[in-house]
Amino acid sequence: MTKTSILKCSVAAVALVAGTIVGSAPASADIEIGALYPFSGGLALLGDESYRGLELAVEEWNAAGGIQGEPINLIRGDAVDNNQAVGEARRLISVEGVQAIFGTYSSSRSNAASQVAELAGVPYFELGAISDPITERGFQYLFRTNPTARSFAVATVDAVPNAIAPALGVDVAEINVAIIYEDSLYGTTVSGFQAERAEELDLNVVEVLPYPADTVDMSSLILRLQGAEVDVVLQTSYQNDTVLFFRQSNEMDFAPIAIGAGGGYSLQQTVEAVGADVIHGALNVDFTQYATNPAAAPGIEEFVAAYEARYDQPPRSGHSLANYMGAMVILEALDSAEGMEADAIRAAMQTVDVAAGTTPTGWGVSFDENGQNTRAVPFLMQWQDGNLVTVFPSEAAVSDMVIGGQ
Repeated sequence: MTKTSILKCSVAAVALVAGTIVGSAPASADIEIGALYPFSGGLALLGDESYRGLELAVEEWNAAGGIQGEPINLIRGDAVDNNQAVGEARRLISVEGVQAIFGTYSSSRSNAASQVAELAGVPYFELGAISDPITERGFQYLFRTNPTARSFAVATVDAVPNAIAPALGVDVAEINVAIIYEDSLYGTTVSGFQAERAEELDLNVVEVLPYPADTVDMSSLILRLQGAEVDVVLQTSYQNDTVLFFRQSNEMDFAPIAIGAGGGYSLQQTVEAVGADVIHGALNVDFTQYATNPAAAPGIEEFVAAYEARYDQPPRSGHSLANYMGAMVILEALDSAEGMEADAIRAAMQTVDVAAGTTPTGWGVSFDENGQNTRAVPFLMQWQDGNLVTVFPSEAAVSDMVIGGQ
């Protein structure tokens, strides 16, 4: 069994370790890796879902012999907020002696913790946070495998003239667009790029409204959207605020075409909370989800089978898949590195060359001088009858887009 074949998600390898607990590697293991995610607090659901992808990848590599012949010991750190992310990064490095940190889902936590790792000369591998500034600071040991906020923003805005206007049979100039976003680094970054792209396309943006991610009432925001006669809402959100927006919009008879930039728009739990009929037709620009043509994402079906065998439930969002794919590529690079020193790891990462359309997410991997993967792109999905299905690009689509419940 070659390391390259592992990238195709060997279900057999995962089945061998389906009942094991990561972190139970022998005490003599010398490949110590930190897993820094929000395991508690408001972001815990997607933090844990992201971690599961890394966990599956590590289990698979351990079943195949580990890294450079040594088992991987995965040590968790709880990035419940930015301060805790910094503290946990310091603990993982100085107390646990990790040789690299993987994470982190939250852009603000990643931004803070990766600075700690860079100062310590410890490689930091981001598998899920999308804020562009994370890889725009000139760091030497930071690498990110997932798409950035700019690519999410462009895809959400471009859906208005390219998909929604034709489906409605109207000129795009007749569509009133609103940009709403949670006001952390994640939301402000995506919304800023959305505003830029909307201006480039001369879209009719009538409202740009921030709100706190922990808000408990969006009624005044929704009233403003109603007053502006908004047709399309571009929302950048986590799960709780996504649920709140759909619930209160439904209560107030506000039914725009909603396009989310990942986050809460990708979760089955969101549908369960608001109802499949309420969220039907909502669009989501996001990491690759599971109703995607396997021809464009080879290994995606095997990943789902491995996930269900390990956790006794279907994947809760595409975050686990994105983290799995990124971790598999990085672990292969670590296995080929000339040692586990930071400079040796950096040199190995710079040689990574994975073609697009050959991984379970459909992404390829090639890192630019800032450590950003240039071959990762989000897909456009839609909630249809309680299922999140890919509708664009055509080679990845499994369904046509519907508008107005049709």
